[in-house]
Amino acid sequence: MRVLVKGAGVAGLTAAFELANRGAAVTVAETRQTLGGNASWFAGGMLAPWCERESAEQSVLDLGRNAADWWDAATPDQVTRAGTLVVAAPRDSGELDRFARRTSGHRWVDEDEIALLEPDLAGRFRRGLLFPDEAHLDPRQAMAALHDRLAAMGIEFRFGADARLGSGFGRQIDCTGMAAIDDRLRGVRGEMLILRTPDVSLSRPVRLLHPRFPLYAVPRADAQFMIGATMIESRSARPVTARSMMELLGTAYALHPAFGEAEIVETGVGVRPAFPDNLPRVETNGEIIAINGLYRHGFLLAPAMARQAADLVFSQDRTKELAHETDGQRRSA
Repeated sequence: MRVLVKGAGVAGLTAAFELANRGAAVTVAETRQTLGGNASWFAGGMLAPWCERESAEQSVLDLGRNAADWWDAATPDQVTRAGTLVVAAPRDSGELDRFARRTSGHRWVDEDEIALLEPDLAGRFRRGLLFPDEAHLDPRQAMAALHDRLAAMGIEFRFGADARLGSGFGRQIDCTGMAAIDDRLRGVRGEMLILRTPDVSLSRPVRLLHPRFPLYAVPRADAQFMIGATMIESRSARPVTARSMMELLGTAYALHPAFGEAEIVETGVGVRPAFPDNLPRVETNGEIIAINGLYRHGFLLAPAMARQAADLVFSQDRTKELAHETDGQRRSA
């Protein structure tokens, strides 16, 4: 069976992997000239289903709890399993209590344990929440590793492809995100910074709670940190605004003053597709199966959505085979 996957973001790459693993001949078509530059490229890469439950439905936790295992198997050595640390300034301790009530899979840590977990945060926070089963990855490295794995499996990539490409394939998987024609989708703009400083070292993502400007800092290689992210109801992909830059930098400084002297390596904006309920969907329209609405949970939920899409492809194919067999038997009779 030949399957065309449209879109080489996280949804498209994970779908291609699931399909190829089950024996499909897969082609991935991407209108961009190279890998990257889409919303996936600007993601935080946190595989944090228990933390996300604070503002998401139970299904996000259910669908995302095995994401770290999936990425570990598909892209060895890309996943760091060090958990997530959630902290708040003493004046915002109520935010920490609220976060704890809305989530599970955590335990309370005091000032001494925070210092053991993250020595550079010693003395800065009196208590926090540790989510030990969570993980993270660098989205850009993970996408490159998955692309290379897929290419080694014989999957064809067509970059700079015409969006109308589709003839000659038995199935199509539409993973084009905001480019999809779907009036139900809205854009949620997320702005991020990449900072570099050798004066801060973190072993895991740290979330700093704040009533207005919550922030996460995700460690990456070369003394870099992904700092994010805003959530603005907008389809605009224009550069980061001055207000957002000030809010992100100010909150990063509150996490650790050394971020005030950090180099700003990069700013970025990703527009994430979301349905009204903020939950992803796998839907069928004839020979086309669409994966969309991953919202802010791309790397967390894409593996589960890819499995659902692959299940549909092969169940539909088997249904057609059985229909042909039944029809042939009738004719023979």
